[in-house]
Amino acid sequence: MAVLEHVQLALRSKASSERAKSSAWFFKTGPGQYGEGDQFLGVTVPQQHKISKQFYKNLSLEAMEQMLKSPWHEERLTGLFMLVLAYQKGDDFKKAQVANLYLANTKRVNNWDLVDSSASYILGPWLEVSQYKMKTLSKLARSDNLWERRIAMLTTLYYIGKGDADEALQIIEKLKHDKHDLIQKAVGWMLREIGKRVSQEILIKFLDENATTLPRTTLRYAIERLPEQTRKFYLKKVKITSLNQSKL
Repeated sequence: MAVLEHVQLALRSKASSERAKSSAWFFKTGPGQYGEGDQFLGVTVPQQHKISKQFYKNLSLEAMEQMLKSPWHEERLTGLFMLVLAYQKGDDFKKAQVANLYLANTKRVNNWDLVDSSASYILGPWLEVSQYKMKTLSKLARSDNLWERRIAMLTTLYYIGKGDADEALQIIEKLKHDKHDLIQKAVGWMLREIGKRVSQEILIKFLDENATTLPRTTLRYAIERLPEQTRKFYLKKVKITSLNQSKL
């Protein structure tokens, strides 16, 4: 039996129809929702991590790519967990293979948990020394595909974690007026992390210049860790601006 089949059997041995039903609701799989049509086995994330660690060394990158093409959410997520491990444990050649495979399959990284579990761990370090870093991230940020835009934003978490806000702020500029709730949340989250991990002064400067035009969701995420009085200041500022605009 092929290794991939062992992985698939291992996942199905942990499946729960009750959990699958709950996951389908949680990840918005109904008509017109962002996860429309996605299918779930009902396997927990810790179980998927365990299976990933058990099999990734013996599973080819081709088989991992096959997992990304699966209609089953957990197979795609487990495949991504394996790709992250393969990247982290691999030599330079393997890292290049993993990163290129990822970039060729970004549209299959098609839910927020899939993006958040992989983008900053693979593309973050891979693009760090690339002359095409911002070109690649900007292309993803301009995509019509929701998940590629989120990949662009979440990749920058790697740089934020190293104390650098430049890449994140460049992508935020491209996405700060995005209409989709999941991008608004991602932008607000990265702003919050900039304030936490890089500099609160950078966050405050950005808010002073942009707070009144940011989507409400983005603003609430961005100010979440600021002192209460500061949070109230920005919320009041937005409210006053909205009132003044409504009088025009």
